[in-house]
Amino acid sequence: MTKGFNLAARFIVHTVGPKYKARYRTAAESSLYSCYRNVMQLAKEQALVSVGFCGINLPKRGYPMEDATHIALRTVRRFLENHGETIETVVFAVTDLEEPVYKKLLPLYFPRSVEEEHRSLPLIPADIGNSEGEPVVPERQIRISEKPGFHEDSEEDDLEKDLSFVGSHAFARMEGDVDKQRKLILQGQMSEAAQHKQHQRNYNRWLCRARAEDLSDIAALKALYQTGVDICGRTVMVLVGRNIPVAQIDIEKALLYFIHVMDHIAVKEYVLVYFHTLTGEHNHLDSDFLKKLYDIVDGKYKKNLQAFYFVHPTFRSKVSTWFFTTFNVSGLKDKVHHVENLQQLFTCILPEQIDMPRFVLEYDERVNGPYHPYYSSLLDL
Repeated sequence: MTKGFNLAARFIVHTVGPKYKARYRTAAESSLYSCYRNVMQLAKEQALVSVGFCGINLPKRGYPMEDATHIALRTVRRFLENHGETIETVVFAVTDLEEPVYKKLLPLYFPRSVEEEHRSLPLIPADIGNSEGEPVVPERQIRISEKPGFHEDSEEDDLEKDLSFVGSHAFARMEGDVDKQRKLILQGQMSEAAQHKQHQRNYNRWLCRARAEDLSDIAALKALYQTGVDICGRTVMVLVGRNIPVAQIDIEKALLYFIHVMDHIAVKEYVLVYFHTLTGEHNHLDSDFLKKLYDIVDGKYKKNLQAFYFVHPTFRSKVSTWFFTTFNVSGLKDKVHHVENLQQLFTCILPEQIDMPRFVLEYDERVNGPYHPYYSSLLDL
């Protein structure tokens, strides 16, 4: 932008239109859009109330006049819709050659009446760009793949397949303004499908972090691991409460490790066995952390979790579990089963199908007596 000096305009904005070649049409469209968009943006930043445009694309640059006019009008229209609170007037100063084209296309983008709008609707081209008027070519949209050339099979629906292959970053998926979407959620105005999409994006951000970070210190605790299957053939995951030194570990890294381990497990039905055996105050996870975990994880975790076996519960843990599943989360209460001894657990999971710490076996034998293999008769019942 320079001063206008002796011209009627106070300022002049200088921009250079692109040369047009059919084989580089997309690049030319994007460049011409940027010319108009940047002029409007500069005018807004300088608090100008009026803008006058000449045809940025000169005929000698070979740009088809009608195509260029579409871009000019729709870019200005979109800018005024989204950012034009302070701009009062936009003038198109055109040549005699350009005037008929502008008169023909102006009603498409700036109809002066309802009748004119209805007459113009059939003439609007299929390509009207994105919300800012910028040309969009779907096959040229940028995609960021987490594992280029590799795509794991999944039993999830097409949306989840796409999200597991494409990066979770909003830019990678060419989505709209994330902040606007979050504002709509807070205001309760976002549709259920949009909320699901937002939640899926958030989970994938956590999953990407979990795959990228070094979680070996959390893995060394041996607090979460996969073992065999239950009597229904469902994968069994074991969680050992005593092995979680809550006050000494990075809780966020623990959450990342849970997601890292469970993401491929939760794609099909599974059960969780939590050994509360000999846990102390320093092993108890905060309810806020559990609520955060429940809110972050993907819907497949909740849908495919068939049972949560709470082994060796105390009275206090039973009360806490009831309160948490009643008031903090939904859909989990009926899946929680308090198991007083290993004999009960073995009616659901055969002993050879579950690896457990030695101290759990020793505690159960001390409190409930030696284990007797009569679980088979219980299964018949």
